[in-house]
Amino acid sequence: MTRSVGIVGGGHTRWGRREATWKDLAAEAGKATFDAVPDVGPEDVEGLFVGAVQPERFAFQTHVAPLVAELLGINVDAMMARTELACASGQAALRYAWLAIAAGQLDTALVLGVEKMNLPESAGEEMQASMTNVLDREFDGVNGLNAPPYFAMIAQRHMHEYDTTREQVAQVSAKNKSHAAHTEYAQFRDEVTVDDVLESYPLSPPLCLYDCSGVTDGAAGLLLMSEEKAREVTDEATWITGSGQACMASNSINNLPSLSAWPQATVAAEGAYEDAGIDDPLREIDVAEIHDCFSISEIVEYEDLGWVEKGEGGQFVEDGRSELDGDIGVNPRGGLLGCGHPLGATGISQALEIHDQFRGDVPDERRVPDPETGLIHNLSGSGSVHSVMVMERERP
Repeated sequence: MTRSVGIVGGGHTRWGRREATWKDLAAEAGKATFDAVPDVGPEDVEGLFVGAVQPERFAFQTHVAPLVAELLGINVDAMMARTELACASGQAALRYAWLAIAAGQLDTALVLGVEKMNLPESAGEEMQASMTNVLDREFDGVNGLNAPPYFAMIAQRHMHEYDTTREQVAQVSAKNKSHAAHTEYAQFRDEVTVDDVLESYPLSPPLCLYDCSGVTDGAAGLLLMSEEKAREVTDEATWITGSGQACMASNSINNLPSLSAWPQATVAAEGAYEDAGIDDPLREIDVAEIHDCFSISEIVEYEDLGWVEKGEGGQFVEDGRSELDGDIGVNPRGGLLGCGHPLGATGISQALEIHDQFRGDVPDERRVPDPETGLIHNLSGSGSVHSVMVMERERP
C-alpha cells in the first residue's frame, strides 16, 4: 500500500565559487528551504536525507547527515541517511525520501544536497584527483580518464555513427547557458551563442570549455510530505508519480554496452513512465531537467529517454524541439551547463525547478507554457547508472 507524496517547497544557495564552507552551504540551503514553506519548521521533520558525493575529499568531513541535523536544529525520530551515487546523489536522496513517505514510515522529510568543490588553488590537483574516484580508479582513473575525455569519446562516437554535427552539440550549450542568464542562483549568467561555444577553449576534442559544466559550490533543499500533510500546508504541491533507475553492471569504461547510447537510461525511463502511466513521453511531458553535464549528453538523452529515434537527437535540438515552446521545454533553469553542477545538489535543484515551473514561479524569459507533467534525469559515474523521476502538477 502506497501513499501520494508531494513536494511543498524548497530553496537554494547561490551557486558558483563560494567563499563558504560545506557547513555554511548546508545551513544556507536549509534556511532557504524552511523560509519557502513558513508553516513547516525543523521540529516537523521526521526524516532527513542528504545527498553528498565527496565531502570526505572536498570538505574533509564524513557523517554529514547528523551534522546537517545539528546545524538546522532537527531532531530526527524516524530515519536519516546520507546518499552517495556520484552525480545522481541528490535524486537518490529524493527517491529515498519519497519511498519512505509512500510506505508510511514518516510524513515529513527534508532532502538536502550539498557540495563544496572549489578548494584553495594549492589544492586544485586534489579536487581533480578526487573526481577520478567516480570511475573505476584502479583501471580508468589511474590512466587519466575523467569526465571530459569520457564525454569527448561519447561525442566522437555519436558524431561518427549518426552524423551529429558539432554545431548541433554546441546548440545545446548555447540554449542552456542562455536560459541560465535568467536564473538568479546560477553560476554562469551570460547569454551565449553557438559561435561562442565553438570558439571557447578546446578542452577535450571535440568538446570545448563551454561544452562542459562547471566546478561548483552550492546546495539545494526540498520539503516532502504525505498527501494529508501537504494539503494542510499548500494547495500547490507537486506530486511525484514515477521513478526508475537502472545500471548495466559496469563502472569501468571497458564494460559499458555502448559509447553512443545509454540503454540503462531507457530502462530507467520506462520504469518511471510505467509508474506514472505515461504512454507517449514526447506528447505527455511538458518540461524536463536532464543531465547535461556535457553538451553531448543532452543529445544522447533525447534519444534514450524515448523522445526520438536513435540518431535523431542532433536534429531534435537543431529544429528547436527542446526550446521552451518546443515539444518539451528542456533545462529551462540552464541545466548543469548554465547553473553549474554541485554534484549532490543537482538532482534536488532539478526537482525544485519543475515545482517552480508548475507554480509559475520563474521569470517569464525562461517559463515553459502551462506545464502539467515534468521529468528529471541524472546519470552518474561513466553513465553506468541512470535515474529518472516523473512529477505532476495535479494529483492523478
